[in-house]
Amino acid sequence: MTQAHLARESNAMHPDGKQLSGGEPHNPYVVVDGILEKRGYDRSELIGVLQDIQDIYRYLPEDLLTYVAIALRMKPATVFGVATFYTQFSFEPKGKYVVRVCDGTACHVKNSEAIHTAIRKRLKLTENKYTTPDRLFTVEIVRCLGACSIAPAMVINEQVHPKLTPEAAGLIVDALLEREMSELAANGDGEGTSEAAATEEAVL
Repeated sequence: MTQAHLARESNAMHPDGKQLSGGEPHNPYVVVDGILEKRGYDRSELIGVLQDIQDIYRYLPEDLLTYVAIALRMKPATVFGVATFYTQFSFEPKGKYVVRVCDGTACHVKNSEAIHTAIRKRLKLTENKYTTPDRLFTVEIVRCLGACSIAPAMVINEQVHPKLTPEAAGLIVDALLEREMSELAANGDGEGTSEAAATEEAVL
């Protein structure tokens, strides 16, 4: 019996902590089975497998890395080694919007630190806290985005924002917050409105 079958029978726990019934397609082991099948259970596709898992869960749950190792007949240490080697991978849950503020030389001399400070202050993130409690935003500093000609710059998910000021960065974050609140209100009526209010309160 595979680990996926065991997980289904025992009502597996979603990596985000949500209890799932055995037959639901969001069972994480079933999800990983689909990723592995899509990539042909090919060891050379390990990085792609890890990217796919992180795209779904926003981080790499350790139990799923072990499952990948078993499925690909690899040593768990090898899989964990690859996951820790590449900075794109995270073992901690990240937000829906990953904000990366460049602090390379060109951006630093153009006051990128003030941009980073403004965003963190807007989202009420403390010195050792990088992700908002609702997992909507994760704010990081990166050493170089390779965008020196448009410094200071930041990237939110895949979108580049050039030649920023702290005020402009704050407006971008505000626009994303407004979008989230509008979507929640539209999708959940009264419930969505209350959730949207809670989201806004978390960062005001």
